[in-house]
Formats: sequence, structure tokens, C-alpha cells
Amino acid sequence: MACLILAAPASAAELTVLTAGAFKDVAAALIPAFEARTGDRVTLRNDTVGALVRRINGGETFDVVVMSPAGLRQIDSRIASGSPVDVAKVGVGVAVKAGAPQPDIGTVAGFKAAMLNARAVAYIDPASGGSSGIYVAKLFQTLGIADAMAPKSVLVKGGLAAEAVADGRADIVVHQISEILAVPGVTLIGPLPPDIQNETIYAGAVAADAPDTARAFLGMLSGPDAKSVLSEKGMSPP
Repeated sequence: MACLILAAPASAAELTVLTAGAFKDVAAALIPAFEARTGDRVTLRNDTVGALVRRINGGETFDVVVMSPAGLRQIDSRIASGSPVDVAKVGVGVAVKAGAPQPDIGTVAGFKAAMLNARAVAYIDPASGGSSGIYVAKLFQTLGIADAMAPKSVLVKGGLAAEAVADGRADIVVHQISEILAVPGVTLIGPLPPDIQNETIYAGAVAADAPDTARAFLGMLSGPDAKSVLSEKGMSPP
């Protein structure tokens, strides 16, 4: 009996991973392999960058966090020194409901016309702290169409803005490509034209008091196992 007790494996760790929206599906796809390999258990929680910053600075506990580098700088006191590492990048795309006509967005003029001709356009509410929503709002200002877009904007507080197209609240969505691909019933037309594209880098870090296995999980997110998943989910290596 004594030998059996001494030979028993150490108890599995329980990890809490916080991710900004665009990286959620990548992390979710990699978790099963990590759990099978280590015996640890991972709880995944998702929100906008701004909301995660507020939650973490408000005292929420976590072991690994993935968000924009700018967001990580705002929670610097809660993460381990030297731990941040870039894990992915993603651009902004445009989508419509499956089967609907697809406007030509290959040029800046085409994109602008598509926005002005749309009945309703969905994107993340900038006030929620989502990086794509903040960018889209600024883009409309840059293109000189902010006033025209205001009454037809469907602002999504967080999560998957393309769901507003799937359920009919909007007929076009502008959001990060990885989050568009996560919604059934919509069709990605393509990325924004290069002249107005905005690629967001996502970086991961471990909490200052996280167990060693948290670094192993972050290493998986930034390692070779993640490359094929990134491509499948509409992202690319940083």
C-alpha cells in the first residue's frame, strides 16, 4: 500500500485561461491535446481586450492571458516578468449572410460603397473595448462616412459580431476574420483592402503567481502545434 501511495501521480493542475475574442477558437482547439498530454484541466474564458483589462485589474484571477500587447501593458503588474510572447495576428474582414449577394470590397472605393449601400452594418461596439470595433469606427471617420453610418450601425457589445448578420439584424459585418469564420450561416467575402487593412497582434503571458504548467500551455500556443490551427481559424503566425 505504501508503495502504491508513493507511486501515485501528482494531482492535475487547474488552469484558467483568459482570451480576447479573436484568439478564442484557436485556444479552444488546442486545449484537448494539452489536457491529454499533461492531465491538467483548462477553463477558457473570453471577452474583449478592454473588458479583460478591467477584470484583471479589478482582481480576477487567471493563469494565462491572451490579448493585444497594448492590453498586456495595462496589466503589467499582474503578469510574470519576461513572459509575454506573440502568438498570432489577424486582419479585419467583411462578411454577408450565406447566399446573399457579395459586394465588391477589393478596393477602398468598393468597400466604402458597400458600407453606404448596406441596410445595416454590424461591428463590435467601440465602447466595449474590442480592438476591431475601435478601428472600424475610426475607419468610417477617415473615409468621411461616419455620419452616414451612425443610424445603420448595429453595435455588438462583445463576442461574435457576425451573429447579427446570421440572425438578420444586419446584412453585412466588419470584424476580425477569425471571429467571422466562427459563425455558421455567414460567408466571408474577404479581407479589407490592403490600404485600409488593420492587423492585430495577439500576445500571451502568464500570471505572476501561475504554476509552471501555465508556461507549458503558453508554449503550446506559440509553438508548432498552433500553426495549422491558426490557419484553419483565419489567423497566422505573428
